[in-house]
Parts: sequence; structure tokens; C-alpha cells
Amino acid sequence: MTARDIISGIAMVLVVEGLVYALAPSLLERMLALMSALPENVIRRLGLATLATGVAILWIVHG
Repeated sequence: MTARDIISGIAMVLVVEGLVYALAPSLLERMLALMSALPENVIRRLGLATLATGVAILWIVHG
């Protein structure tokens, strides 16, 4: 994995997040309100599950 790969990955995350902010800002507000009502440990588990999914996808794609 090169620096170019890492920068490309970060850029893709920014593109996806930018699309959410641009196309569905009210949905994002509702999701943030719902998340603020969740206990911290649930949010942490969701974050870890997302992280593990991303790592698994990278592992499968890059072998």
C-alpha cells in the first residue's frame, strides 16, 4: 500500500460524506439526533463493526 492509495482512500471517504451533506442534510440531522440518544457503548460497537467491515473489504480486495 502506497501513500497514493491512502490518500485516494481518504478522498473517497470525503466524496461519500460530501454527497450525504449535499443530497440529504435533513436525513443527516435526524441520524445525528438518533445517535445522540444512543448509549456510548452502542455507538462504540457500531464504530468497531464499521471499522471491521472496512478492514475486511480491504483485505478481500487487496488480498
